[in-house]
Amino acid sequence: MRSRTFRRRTAVVTAALTVCAAFAATAAQAAPAPAPARDTVTSATKFYVDPNSKAARQALDDLRGGNIEDGLNMAKLASYPQAAWFTGGTPTETRTDVTKLVRAAALTHRVPVLVAYNIPGRDCSLYSGGGADSSAAYRQWIDAFARGIGGKKAVVILEPDGLAALPKDCAGDVDPTGELTAHRVADLDYAVRTLKNGANTSVYLDAGNSQWRSVGDITQRLLDAGAERSDGFVLNISNYQPTDQTSHYGTWISRCMWFATQGPEWSRGHADWCASQFYSPAAPNDGTPGNAVSSTDPSTWHWTDAWYDQNVGSPSGKDLAHFMVDTSRNGKGPWTPQPGKYSGDPETWCNPPGRGIGPRPTTDTGVPLVDAYLYVKTIGESDGSCTRNTGGTIDPEYGVVDPAAGAWWPEQAHELARNAEPRLTLGHWSGF
Repeated sequence: MRSRTFRRRTAVVTAALTVCAAFAATAAQAAPAPAPARDTVTSATKFYVDPNSKAARQALDDLRGGNIEDGLNMAKLASYPQAAWFTGGTPTETRTDVTKLVRAAALTHRVPVLVAYNIPGRDCSLYSGGGADSSAAYRQWIDAFARGIGGKKAVVILEPDGLAALPKDCAGDVDPTGELTAHRVADLDYAVRTLKNGANTSVYLDAGNSQWRSVGDITQRLLDAGAERSDGFVLNISNYQPTDQTSHYGTWISRCMWFATQGPEWSRGHADWCASQFYSPAAPNDGTPGNAVSSTDPSTWHWTDAWYDQNVGSPSGKDLAHFMVDTSRNGKGPWTPQPGKYSGDPETWCNPPGRGIGPRPTTDTGVPLVDAYLYVKTIGESDGSCTRNTGGTIDPEYGVVDPAAGAWWPEQAHELARNAEPRLTLGHWSGF
């Protein structure tokens, strides 16, 4: 009986590995996407799938250990493109690593998605703190990053949280003069200009998520950082906000950018006048258009729509900024802990329990301004050692000390895959 069970498991493992091999062969033989220069992301774009991803390695570990269900889920996850994060290293190391990735992608006629995450003082020096030592060091790193890409096709997502969490926003009054914030914005603008020198490089600036900065606030930050020279922006990185709400919010940002740069003379330079996701004409305000404040409840968003219909109208799609949405972990939306469970901040953004992978990566989003849904956050990597402000070291939601930010956490990867909405299938069946 034991021998028969072993043979049955071996057969399952072999079948799963055969599926993975077939997927890899399909990816390698795919026809090149006809993406023109300086417009890398089109409806025909196929993103690169790393055959040696963390999910792929986890699949092998699970299957070899007899954990068939989770192993198959990991194999399915591994068949989808995920962004590759570059978080430091010397300029020489970075150039070498970037070159290696873009060349591997080019061999399969796919477009890689790279995340540049090395801005000085990133994450307000919290869970994902770090980054380059200075603006000068960062610019040398970006120069090397751009040289690594060269003329190859690539999509670069620039500095998650870099604009939504400027030094002036960090706790502890770390930027009393505003000098650090000015350097941050200038560094991002430099990165956009440098990376866009690549003939086939698309650049998207991170813009936080729909429950963070108001539309006008993040719009002005994007404009200050050179968004008009980029290919657009990205929303919901490492977060859990629903895809439809995120797309709604992003469309407002695009319309606000038009309002503040191409709209009527009286509106130019006034992104702060744009109605936001917090807007309601019934709420008290200071009299400035768009500055009324209500709750974050999307049931009030029809008021914001009405403001844009009245003040912005319907600019041509070619005049509006495009964007992408990270759907890596938003399949079940954000986590809301039981009322009264935590007396302090429950850290709803940090390794929330019971979440699931969201919509699959695609350029066929059905939303005119959304270039792609992508898995930007590496699915299965921890957000940090969350404690829900309980004063201890244990995460009470899991009963363990969470892995450090960016560390691989198999249990979380398995949970996200099991809870995927829609459920996971093999990626190459849908064109990836």
